[in-house]
Amino acid sequence: MNGDAGRKRQNTIKQLRDLLGERLQTSPSDLDLHGRNETHFPPMPPDAVAYPKSTDEVSQIMRICSAQGCPVIAWGTGTSLEGHALALHGGVTLDMSRMNRVIEINAEDMDVRVQPGLTREELDTELRASGLFFPIDPGANASLGGMAATRASGTTAVRYGTMRDNVLGLTVVLADGQIIRTGTRARKSSAGYDLTALFVGSEGTLGVITELTLRLHGRPEAVSAAICAFDDIDAAVNSVIATIQSGIPMARIEFVDEATAKAFNIYAKADMPIKPHLLLEFHGSASAVAEQAEQVGEICTDLGGHDFQWSARPEDRRRLWDMRHKAYYAALALQPGATAVVTDICVPISKLAQAVSETRADIAASGIPGPILGHVGDGNFHAVLLISPGDRKAEEAALQLAHRMAKRALALGGTVTGEHGIGMGKRAYMAEEHGAGWDVMGSIKTALDPQNILNPGKMLR
Repeated sequence: MNGDAGRKRQNTIKQLRDLLGERLQTSPSDLDLHGRNETHFPPMPPDAVAYPKSTDEVSQIMRICSAQGCPVIAWGTGTSLEGHALALHGGVTLDMSRMNRVIEINAEDMDVRVQPGLTREELDTELRASGLFFPIDPGANASLGGMAATRASGTTAVRYGTMRDNVLGLTVVLADGQIIRTGTRARKSSAGYDLTALFVGSEGTLGVITELTLRLHGRPEAVSAAICAFDDIDAAVNSVIATIQSGIPMARIEFVDEATAKAFNIYAKADMPIKPHLLLEFHGSASAVAEQAEQVGEICTDLGGHDFQWSARPEDRRRLWDMRHKAYYAALALQPGATAVVTDICVPISKLAQAVSETRADIAASGIPGPILGHVGDGNFHAVLLISPGDRKAEEAALQLAHRMAKRALALGGTVTGEHGIGMGKRAYMAEEHGAGWDVMGSIKTALDPQNILNPGKMLR
């Protein structure tokens, strides 16, 4: 950083400290924490970490940073997988964890207003007495602001959709400190551009989300879960396709391969056959979930599944999904001390069997351990490509595997990421996936953030 830029950065930090006091931190521990990520990207700490408590404070912070041309990176819980929240060019990280209140629950209208630092599990706790729940479940206990910024989805997307479908409105602070509100609590609108959809999935490059209005759903009367083993991947994936095409209203339909089953046995003390499995969940009335389980059990058996087990006991269901949500850490346990290149793709459901089979064969030929799992009910699956820290040869091999997965998805009419997002890791594919549309995104970015201070180096050119 040259002398002028360094002076500007220090001036920014001084002004922010005058505004925030002890809620502006430059301690090594704070910088280190906010420079880490969940996967293979190297540490990239910011110059300072700010802990705002209100939309007005975020606005003041943005005005100071805009005047000094200082980068600003919004931070939720740091669980993103493509380096979204790393300070690639230094600057100030906005840790939103102290903006974590439920502002208003509107039970009759089935919506809720929240601050962005609230996590999905905290919201679920607040909603229990209302008989409502927020269904988006990416696995990690992510912040709702971060989930909106990355357009998260997860295990329940096959039935309830993604964040795109469940965010009704936002409060957003723009790069110059201006505060705007998008959307309404109405269930539909034809009034102008859909600015809510623009900011959902923008990965902090267009504005800082400081409030969300979310769509809620009624808690189902009955919930049951099931698990079924298969001798090969094709049979499991074909069972998914047949189930979806049969119109059975699945709440969750997850796939894990034999390597993931082995990981579950090691990490979660499970007792699964070392084979591909489907993990399923059904929502509805007691009779409906029993009927759905019976139908899916017949489909799986007809297509080569065996030992189909289902249960309506809450403890069985919790055990199953707790194991699934910790799949990443279970995969890491297959190679103690490892980190991972984690990637995901999403393809049309008719191409799912081909995509999974070709990916499995590619990983097997590479020599890189790579468990496959995913939300296959909507054509989305993941690979956890295990590498030893510092092993550049293995890392390059894993990145080449991820590259071939992305190219395969595009060739099959899909997308290079179904839910992880672009961040730093997948920018190279944006031109191929979007063509001139990527330049349009850049034009929007320039209009809203002409200095490129909002999460620079992510998603766009």
